[in-house]
Formats: sequence, C-alpha cells, structure tokens
Amino acid sequence: MTPAATLPSQLNTTAILLVLALGTFILGLSEFSMMPMLPLISETFASTPSQSGYAISAYAIGVVVGAPILMLTTANMKKRHALVIFLTLMFIANGLSAMATSLEQLIVFRFLSGLPHGAYFGAAILLAADIAPQDKRASYISKVFMGLTIATIVGVPIVTLVGQNLSWRYCLAGASALALVALVCVYVVVPKIENSQPSNLINEFGVLKNKLVWSILGIVIIGFGGVFCIYTYIADTILVVTETPAYTISIAMVMFGIGCTLGNYVLGKAADRAALNTTGIALISMIIFSLAYVSASHNIWLLYAVIFFIGCSLGLATLIQTLLMDVSPNGHAMIGALVQCAFNIANAIGPWVGGMVIAQGVLPNETGYVAAVLFTGGLIMWLLSYLQMNNKNAQLEQCPA
Repeated sequence: MTPAATLPSQLNTTAILLVLALGTFILGLSEFSMMPMLPLISETFASTPSQSGYAISAYAIGVVVGAPILMLTTANMKKRHALVIFLTLMFIANGLSAMATSLEQLIVFRFLSGLPHGAYFGAAILLAADIAPQDKRASYISKVFMGLTIATIVGVPIVTLVGQNLSWRYCLAGASALALVALVCVYVVVPKIENSQPSNLINEFGVLKNKLVWSILGIVIIGFGGVFCIYTYIADTILVVTETPAYTISIAMVMFGIGCTLGNYVLGKAADRAALNTTGIALISMIIFSLAYVSASHNIWLLYAVIFFIGCSLGLATLIQTLLMDVSPNGHAMIGALVQCAFNIANAIGPWVGGMVIAQGVLPNETGYVAAVLFTGGLIMWLLSYLQMNNKNAQLEQCPA
C-alpha cells in the first residue's frame, strides 16, 4: 500500500481509475472483437474458421510471452511510465494488424498486439491496489476490470456491426486510435506515484514456489478455457446452427457483455474469504450452462440467455486476482503477470480445442460439450485449491500463539 500522505485526492483517484479502465476497455476491444469477426477474416483471406482462429491463439500466446517479460523489466519503473510504454505498443501493434495483407501477417501482428496486454493489466491492477484503502482493494480492482466488461457490452457489438457493414480492419484501427487517446490521458492524469513494494527479483520469482498459487492459476488455465471455447465460435453457431440474421451476433455479444459486467460487479463485492467457495459454485454452474448451450443454440432467445450466464463467469477474474495477492504477500508484479498469462493460456486453449473439434466436421454449437469438459477440469483444480487452503488454515490454527 502507498502511504496515505502520498495518495492522490478522491477526485484524482476516480480519474485515475477511469483512465486505467479506458486501457482495459481497449484491451477488451482488441481481444474480444476478433472472435465474432472470424467469419469475415476467413472470407478476406480465403481461410477456414479453424485457420483464422490461429490469430486469436497468437494474441493469447503474445500475452503469455509478453506479460512476465514486460512486468519484470518495468517492475521498478513508476507505473505511469510503464503504462505509457504499454499503450504505445498497443497503438503500434493494433495499427499494424489493421493493415495486414495476409493471414500470416495478421497472426504475427496479433502476437505483437498481445505482448503488452498482460503487462498493462498487471500494472493497472497494482496501481489500483496501491491507491485503494485496504477494505476497498477488491472494489478498486473490479473498477479497472470494468473497462473490459464494458467493452464486451458496448465496444464489441458496435465494432461487430462496423465489421459486418464496412470491414473488420476498422475495428483494429479504432483500437489503435483509442490506445493513442489513452496514452495521452495516462500522461496527463496519472501522477508519478512511487511503487508501494520496490521489486526484488528473489521475491518475484519466490512466488513460483507457492503451490497454492499454481493450483489457483490452474482453475483459470483449464476452467476459463471453456468460456473462450464457446465465445470464439458464437458467430459461427448463430450463422450455421441458429440460422438467424447476422445482426443477432451483435445482440449475443451484448448479452455476453452484460453478463460480464454483472458478474464483475457482484463478485467484486464478495469478501475475500468467500472467494474459493464462490468460484466452485460458479464452475459447477458453468458446466450446466455449457451443456445447455448445445440445445439452446436452436432457439435464439434461449441462446441469448445461456450466453448471458456464461458471460457472468468472467467476473471471477477480480476474485482470483485478489485471492492470489492475499495468498502471496510478495511478488505482486509476478502475480499480475501470471494471472494474465493464465487467462490467455485459457484463451489459447479454448479456441484451439474448439477449432480442432469443428475441423472434424461437428457443428459449432457442440463446442459446448468441449467447454463442459474444460470447466470440469477447472473444478478439479478448484477442489485441489480448496483442500490446500483448508490444510494451510488448519496448520495456522495449530501453531502456538
């Protein structure tokens, strides 16, 4: 925590959170808008949906590679300066993606676009935690994530319509332009706040020895792959199985985004001690909704409802981030990087596995079965985390005062 004397005023704190959320809005736009655009990208480059899906996986791999490298190399840098660097990279890489002349180029540029994603999220979350009162830390972090969820409600549906009527390239060009705006806002609004915990490589890498950290990350890597497995192929499901007009894809994106926002708000208010229990309940619910997705895809209204509830699961990101910071008092820069790596490994696994299944000739709505398997894997990791947490608490209670 940053000493109270150095904290900005409440007005500036609000402004800082808004600017940080603008950055996560851009990241949400850049990441999630590509998924409903897959049919358009396939048409542009004369590729199959599974081949175009590599552009999504490339972005996720970029996050996994870039997050730890950029977070650790900028760990002792003021967060303001680090955020400016990350936004500059977002501006350049998204602009290059918009100008790609082949699928191979797009895949490379999407990889570059992913490099600053996790680092920005990690730095923004750490800054929000630094300026937050201890009892409002989860709430402040959830406000940073709110930009991402608003992107799924407003940004993705709008750019989906733009892509359908103009070109998917405008979507990435828009993300590039917004990154430039956010860069200026960060430079103007975010003060030069000293880091609350100067980085120490021993402490940062010491996080890797914590078995509980890996168990919790396993929930994300495996379980959240189910979310992305379904989300990536929603557009194909609607066009091929539901057989409704293309504009219903945007409505489905809105329903997913509303679910994300509601889930983020509700779970952001949850107490840290209830985080694991809430996660377990959510994973069980997601298994049920994933199976329901297969049948619901034959009716657009039922499909909207199921997509809404699946979207709610992304609200767990706030709880998992806060929980990891609690179980690992040191190495928060590494924690921030690992969380984003975990989510984007899930984002690589989901579309990849879903694409493999579709390539075998099954209908895209049957990715719901694949998602159910992934959520079940996440539930197994949750059970392992739950047992480890209870065992750790029991050992603490047995220690003499």
